[in-house]
Amino acid sequence: MSPRRSSPHHGGFPAVLAATAATFTVVTAEMLPVGLLTPMADELGVGEGAAGLTMTLPGLTAAVAAPLMVRFTRGADRGRVIWSLMLLQVAANVMAAWAPNLPLMLVARVGVGVSIGGVWVIAATLAPRLVPPASAPRANALVFSGVAAASVLGVPMGTRLGDLVGWRWAFGAAAAMALLVVLALVLLLPKLPPVPAASGGKAHGLVFALAVPALLVSGHFAAYTYVRPLLEDAGAHGISALLLAYGVAGVIGNFVAGVRVAKAPTRALAVIIVALAAVIAIAPLAGGTAASALMLLAWGVSYGGVSVGTQTWTLRVVPGSRETVAAAYTSVFNLAIASGALVGGLATDHAGVPTAMWLGAGLAALAGVALATRTLMARRSNVDGGAADGLAADGVRPGTATRPEASPAPAEPLHSAHP
Repeated sequence: MSPRRSSPHHGGFPAVLAATAATFTVVTAEMLPVGLLTPMADELGVGEGAAGLTMTLPGLTAAVAAPLMVRFTRGADRGRVIWSLMLLQVAANVMAAWAPNLPLMLVARVGVGVSIGGVWVIAATLAPRLVPPASAPRANALVFSGVAAASVLGVPMGTRLGDLVGWRWAFGAAAAMALLVVLALVLLLPKLPPVPAASGGKAHGLVFALAVPALLVSGHFAAYTYVRPLLEDAGAHGISALLLAYGVAGVIGNFVAGVRVAKAPTRALAVIIVALAAVIAIAPLAGGTAASALMLLAWGVSYGGVSVGTQTWTLRVVPGSRETVAAAYTSVFNLAIASGALVGGLATDHAGVPTAMWLGAGLAALAGVALATRTLMARRSNVDGGAADGLAADGVRPGTATRPEASPAPAEPLHSAHP
């Protein structure tokens, strides 16, 4: 659509901001039904449970689409791929705004899911290619702050717009926002040829490494999905304020973790896991508004570091193409959201909300066990003289000779997650 430069670090922070806008926009679109479910269900003539498929389907679609996107766009310029996916986001949101019934709405939401899966994978690997190596950690944190900002600002604004002029206008606004992002990406991104995939990556290493985010994210959503009953004493307005504070804390946690994990990913991730497991475990004991506020602030800061922490660590310990690892991570993350909410719901229905919280804390603690086991395996491999397949100790870069990329930039996160 316009001539673009081809250079490893010539996009700069304006291009990083465009990628941030992309992550903000796709997450806002994905989460819009959260605040619009009741009016959507009423107008589409279905129950709220059926309308809830508009939330479930994009996540599951993204889990499938992410690895397929890497496979089928392997030879394409990454800038063109991401703005093409944002054009799909425009079309999907226009269709959602028009959809006269649930089946057509779900078709639109599948389009949103495909866009999400691809945008997360591409955006996750852009930042270190757009800025000098020294600026990569800040650029990473900025790109993935778009997700937290979508929860803090995008979704509430969409809900408010839906309340004022109708839910269809909220989806129309999401389409307009996505179109503006397309223009920004076209104008600001340089040419970004795909990076060749590495050969000889260890599949078992990837599977074991992905167990950490799988357990941690499923534990979070097993608990957080059902946190509202613990906050009822605060009243409707108080709950909104508490959840807003949680979102703001998540943004702060994202930036703090982004700096720490660039220097010591294993140690930083261990701190995040311990903090998150602890705060989830004590959540049922938080009585009163003040205690609930402190609990949610700690929870927000802890979970705000999960995406950047697990993603940086995963990229360090798993050799191979960044985009291939990003795609696997995206799939696991979205499946962990769905499975965590499911097991948390079963626990809530059969044993109550406190049990769901303790189940979530247990899953998060198991993530710590997986992290410790994977780190010990890497250290033992190094002691035995094997090739380093990852991070034996913080502060030591993994074997860069096995990396297909020559960039000295710190390992970048892979995609963001919902705070």
